[in-house]
Amino acid sequence: MLTTTGNYRDGRRIGLHLDNWDKLPYTAKHTGRRRLCLNLGPGSRFIILTTANAQEICRTVHPDYAHRYPHTDDLRAYVSAGRPLRCVRIRIDPGEGYIAPTELIPHDGSTEDQPTPSSAAFWLGRWTRNTLPNLI
Repeated sequence: MLTTTGNYRDGRRIGLHLDNWDKLPYTAKHTGRRRLCLNLGPGSRFIILTTANAQEICRTVHPDYAHRYPHTDDLRAYVSAGRPLRCVRIRIDPGEGYIAPTELIPHDGSTEDQPTPSSAAFWLGRWTRNTLPNLI
C-alpha cells in the first residue's frame, strides 16, 4: 500500500497525517509522546516523514497559530495552498524499528512495492535516554 493508516470511519487511507493522541496545543506539540514501532515482518515496510513539522505548518496556515491545536487538516491546507512539502522514506526491515515524534512530524507507513506483507506493533511513551538499550 502506498500508505497504511486507515480511516476507521470510511475504510479509506488517510495518507500523511499527524497523530493527536495527546491533544496538545501549538505551544506544547513538541512535547507529545513518541511512537515506538517494531516491524514484525515477514516483509519490509517504510515510514514516510515530512521535513516540515506541525508547528511550522500551523504557523504558515494560521495567523493566530499560538492558540491552535495543530491537526492533519492544517497539513491539508498547507498542501492545498501550494506550499512545498518534502518527504523522506525510510525502509524498516523485519526486526527493525524506530522511535519518532509522530505528534509533531506528519508521517505514515507504506508497504508500496513490497512483495511480502508485514505487520507492525506500536507503543506510545516517553522514553528517557538509555531506557531501551536492550532493544537496540
